[in-house]
Amino acid sequence: MISSNDFRPGVSIVLDGSVWRVVEFLHVKPGKGSAFVRTKLKNAQNGNVVEKTFRAGETVPQANLEKSTMQHTYKEGEEYVFMDMESYEEGRLSAAQIGERVKYLKEGMEVNVVRWDDQVLEVELPNSVVLEVVQTDPGVKGDTATGGSKPATVETGAMIMVPLFISQGERIRIDTRNDTYLGRE
Repeated sequence: MISSNDFRPGVSIVLDGSVWRVVEFLHVKPGKGSAFVRTKLKNAQNGNVVEKTFRAGETVPQANLEKSTMQHTYKEGEEYVFMDMESYEEGRLSAAQIGERVKYLKEGMEVNVVRWDDQVLEVELPNSVVLEVVQTDPGVKGDTATGGSKPATVETGAMIMVPLFISQGERIRIDTRNDTYLGRE
């Protein structure tokens, strides 16, 4: 159990049978009446965001999340096969369980898998990945870094916008959190 006075961004709690993460909190002490904590909570399973108010000192169950490091070994059909880096056991996850960042997942990549009661909540990829550009329009002499951007497809199939001077076969660094080009490797 955790007190509402101990809420901080990133704390996970259990409400109505679901795991919620505290995104924002504000401890309010009005001049008249008792104190309360106003929070913004994000559902870890489906991403819904709600605002909820708790009485100061109210206790709620804290979610015990288990995080394990796993390595993506190969894809079989529609499932992605991972190996636990501590126990060397094999596990399978679907694209829906991994989420939208599945487009950056390549073989040999290590990820953190967050579970709650044997249910996968989130697959955390590295903040940036280095991938090879497999298809883009050719660069032309005189193209500059500030001149604009063009679409490029990388080896995992993801499409991102890159500067005009990037050509096919180059390795680039991509920010997986917001799908942006960070630089050449």
